[in-house]
Amino acid sequence: MRGLFERTEHARRNHVRSRRAFLVTLVGSAAWVIRGAALERAAMSSARVLPDTVGGIAIPNTAVAHAALDLAAGASPDFLFNHCVRTFLFGALISQLHGVRYDAEVAFIASALHDLGLIERYSSKDEPFEIDGADAAKRFLRQRGFPNARIEVIWDAIAMHTSALSGHKGPEVALVGTGAGIDVFGGQLHLLAPASVAAVLTYFPRLQFNSGFERLLLGYCQRKPLAQIGTWTDVLCRSHVRGVAFPTIEQGLKASPFKE
Repeated sequence: MRGLFERTEHARRNHVRSRRAFLVTLVGSAAWVIRGAALERAAMSSARVLPDTVGGIAIPNTAVAHAALDLAAGASPDFLFNHCVRTFLFGALISQLHGVRYDAEVAFIASALHDLGLIERYSSKDEPFEIDGADAAKRFLRQRGFPNARIEVIWDAIAMHTSALSGHKGPEVALVGTGAGIDVFGGQLHLLAPASVAAVLTYFPRLQFNSGFERLLLGYCQRKPLAQIGTWTDVLCRSHVRGVAFPTIEQGLKASPFKE
């Protein structure tokens, strides 16, 4: 009996040790899984963390600027997100070149959000994408208690960024229009120091921006072709959308109730 008891007790202890080892392994594995998931989430979140400066331009480090960046990153394909940040950097480099002072936080937020209207979830039924983006930015900033006067500057910067009017407004509005123009078409790029341009493109590569942006604009034209009348994308939409009767200035004049 004693031998049987000793063998039984020995087996019980081995079972307890084995169960403890299993639990430790299980908990340890779970900890590694949790840790791995946390690291993955951290890596994903840090993927959008910007450096302090790029090409000699300081990146605004405020809560609202970070929130705007997160909004743009979550809403935009990568090629468009990079374009939005390059818009700020190129516009800031031109402003720096000409000795123009500007509100960096306002200019950065407007640049980060200036193409939101091209994303379908922020698109209205009838407004052009510039207005949709400006309205979306205004809603976003009001929810965060951003000052109204600065919100209006951001609204103007986004709404006018494809218009020549942007160059006749304040420095933040002009910065967004100029920066977007440089990044899309290359205008004034030759004025910038090659090392600064290289730094911008290293941190925020183009990622086949030209072809991706064209597809995005054409999809936008197909969704709401008549919203583009009189805007930057008017000619593009008329050229690529079939079966839509686009009005002309001549037709508008002939339909006028005035004889002369």
